[in-house]
Amino acid sequence: MCGRCCGSVHSEDAPVVRSLTMFRPALPPTGAGWGKDESSGAGGLFPNRLGRDCSDVTPNNIDDALNHYFGYRTFRPFQREIAESVLAGSDVVALLPTGGGKSLCYQLPALMQAGLTLVVSPLIALMKDQVDALTANGIAATYLNSSIDAQTAAERIDGLDSGVYRLLYVAPERAVLPSFMNALARWNVSLIAVDEAHCVSEWGHDFRPEYRRIAELRERLPDVPVLALTATATERVRTDIEHALKLRSPQRFIAGFNRPNLRYAVFEKRDAFKQLLEWCTARASESGIVYTQSRNSAEDLSHRLSAAGIPARPYHAGLTPSQRARNQEQFIRDDIRVICATIAFGMGIDKPNVRYVVHYDVPKSIEGYYQETGRAGRDGLPSECALFFSGGDAAKQRHFIRQIEDEGEREQAERLLRAMLDLASTPHCRRAQLLRYFGDESIDQCGNCDNCLQPAEQIDGTIAAQKLLSCVYRIRSAGGFSTGEQHVIDVLVGRSTEKVRSWRHDELSTFGVGTEYDRAAWQAFISELLRSGELEKDAERRTLLLTQEGLQALRERRAFTFFKPRAVARTRKSKGRRTAAAALPVSEDLFARLRVLRKELADEQGVPPYVVFSDATLRELAARKPTTLSAFRAIGGVGDVKLERYGRIFLEAITA
Repeated sequence: MCGRCCGSVHSEDAPVVRSLTMFRPALPPTGAGWGKDESSGAGGLFPNRLGRDCSDVTPNNIDDALNHYFGYRTFRPFQREIAESVLAGSDVVALLPTGGGKSLCYQLPALMQAGLTLVVSPLIALMKDQVDALTANGIAATYLNSSIDAQTAAERIDGLDSGVYRLLYVAPERAVLPSFMNALARWNVSLIAVDEAHCVSEWGHDFRPEYRRIAELRERLPDVPVLALTATATERVRTDIEHALKLRSPQRFIAGFNRPNLRYAVFEKRDAFKQLLEWCTARASESGIVYTQSRNSAEDLSHRLSAAGIPARPYHAGLTPSQRARNQEQFIRDDIRVICATIAFGMGIDKPNVRYVVHYDVPKSIEGYYQETGRAGRDGLPSECALFFSGGDAAKQRHFIRQIEDEGEREQAERLLRAMLDLASTPHCRRAQLLRYFGDESIDQCGNCDNCLQPAEQIDGTIAAQKLLSCVYRIRSAGGFSTGEQHVIDVLVGRSTEKVRSWRHDELSTFGVGTEYDRAAWQAFISELLRSGELEKDAERRTLLLTQEGLQALRERRAFTFFKPRAVARTRKSKGRRTAAAALPVSEDLFARLRVLRKELADEQGVPPYVVFSDATLRELAARKPTTLSAFRAIGGVGDVKLERYGRIFLEAITA
């Protein structure tokens, strides 16, 4: 299992639209025991070296399957209803929050009925993670994609022909190949699950044309139910999904978007790498993801962090598949702490104990931001999401958008960016604004974002804006050319540099009119006016320009309100809603020792540590300190197989 599942349930008569506005994270399932499968040729893992084999046990019902395979006794919102609906043969559209357990919605049905469950996913790396975790739980699963060689693919196809596998993961491009669709006819497909289904919609943030062709599967397999899963679809996108995939009277399950265990914060970007290093150093023992816009930046940041003592690796589309796989393995196995990834590349790393996500550059859309921040805290424990933001980032994004030739596509990109910039600059509750974007009006104040915990200090920026806009205007008027922002600040604060003197800018009426603010404050004002569009930067020379909007604001003496920027947090915050395990008084020393033991066991068996036990399970062990096998079995995430495999080992460590 991928570590994204379980919680409490809610049920109503179908078919209706079901909706939850609040979402309580619960402990996710983790992997069971494993051994190398010598016969399948799939490179998968099966629990054939345990005292007993999971595959020999047939659960009587969906609850038994959940408990037996994944070690949990309750479901997260709508998981049960979704699984039961597809088992009954219904088409389903499921919108669950990132980290809300979408995978379980098709993995459990795959165990409860005969035939093959086909999972269409755009994330190649995520396929590997999920298959490794599934096979570690005794579930026969495999994938076919470009990362495997021809011989391995042939062996897996032989296994599919023999009915070995219960789940098959493929990319959308492969799913619609005529040869592949012909093969599906002999594989007894019982369910088609379309992950990241928002990719099918032109109104979504991540439209992929190949997704539109998935409907061809419905034509080839008309009696097979289709389950469309997403975390980021607006109502318009959900409607488009139903039409594009040709769903028949689908049941709709809509859980709230809220992730209460995530803390959102935005910091004014100044010396960006220094800020990032301070952030990562304060969380040196935790795993984190740093998102950036370019491949070069991902490479540069990973090298500089590693040189500063924070083990990091890059992850982007420019790396070879083997390089990406190697860097991913190091990250999910806790051999390195930080992965630096491009935002544009769909990074399929599914790791439940990511404690923070940093956006080094502003995302292009709220949908992308929500998905990427959602990679933090999948185990339900408190985690942090930081955005380093500057108006220069906004200006850069606007420049790229202006290069888009198609008018409709350009307008769509502008709309998505504008919503993201509004979220980054709001003085109000960020979570409330994020949820409202998706149509969720469940809260006004969350108590777990920077604006709720430390309300931004507001100042009247009208005079400062007038001085700044006027200075940019007069510099341009005086010499017929524009300058960079540092030169503009030099003029405002009255700094007589060589350039100021040679260009005679010390003779401008705006020279020295801004001494009431320091350079950092003027930098923040420039950033705000870049964000709101009164200023822009020349794409090539990076000089400041006054826009028509800025000229109008100058003439009208428009009122402005600014908010003082915050410094990057140097210490780890732990506020916010927590799971039952996180709320217990935990022996941090014991938790650290159990993490070391988990890592040793995982390395011996060649799997990620979270497949042994999640952080949430370890924290509950460190809090409750069980001394008997029955008490150990009562810990969240401990199923029958894990009890047999690990019970005595961990009890000895706890006793010691």
